[in-house]
Amino acid sequence: MILEKRIPLRYWLKAIKWDLLIVTVFSVVIYFFKQLIFNINIPLGIGTFLGTSIALLLSFKLAQSYDRWWEARKIWGSIVNDSRTLVIQLKQFVKELDNIEIEKIAYRQIGWCYALGQYLRKLDVLSNLKDFISEDEMKEIGQKNHVPLTLLDNHRQNLRTLYTKKSLNDFQQIQLDNTITRLTASMGMAERIKNTVFPRTYRNVLHFFIYVFLVLLSLALEGVYGFTEIPLLILISIPFFMLERIAFTFQDPFENIATDTAMTSIARAIEINIKELLGEEELPEPLKDNGFYIM
Repeated sequence: MILEKRIPLRYWLKAIKWDLLIVTVFSVVIYFFKQLIFNINIPLGIGTFLGTSIALLLSFKLAQSYDRWWEARKIWGSIVNDSRTLVIQLKQFVKELDNIEIEKIAYRQIGWCYALGQYLRKLDVLSNLKDFISEDEMKEIGQKNHVPLTLLDNHRQNLRTLYTKKSLNDFQQIQLDNTITRLTASMGMAERIKNTVFPRTYRNVLHFFIYVFLVLLSLALEGVYGFTEIPLLILISIPFFMLERIAFTFQDPFENIATDTAMTSIARAIEINIKELLGEEELPEPLKDNGFYIM
């Protein structure tokens, strides 16, 4: 997630460097073509009209992309709330004789948050779990395709054991089951965003017409002194390519890049909260940022 800090210029230039190189090449070619072969006189209004249309499409695309990113952030906000609620309910409902079961579920919930983030980013899901679940459970979930779902199912099994032992009554069982149901629903909504992609043709067409606009603008520029029309065209292209790139990265909030939802940082905050609820004194530090963003 991008933070409210000064973003290095190299980050932006790296994102659009190839586009700027292509613009530089064809602007130089068009300049010499007009000077040495034939000067194609295109009305400036055509390029201006197309540029205005592209700007409107970019604003619409940015709004769509931000909506997806914001929905992902709201989902993880719900996960924070329900993770805290789960542990608070366990402490309130379960008898003190079963504190070990409370701790087991609480630690598994921490592991689930880390595992879900890794799962959505398509990274090693088991990498952060060894500190939160037993070796036997690690072996069990290692054979599963959907580790976060298996962890929630293990929650259910523990709650069923507690209910069988009369540590939970019917009402308490239902309340805890509702909390786990909400966690499952949040996981499903995050997966929906991950697995529903913008049509690639949408981006390609928009990208193509940005180039068409710049070519027409290059042909229409008249009365600009010498080579200055080349850097001028490059400067005009920068906001178009920058906005298009921002929209493209924001539309996929689980791709392990700087604009991601800060799932690892949120999972660390959940870990701190749950360990505080369990009365532990040695708490991990909040995750530090990577300069201008945090994962």
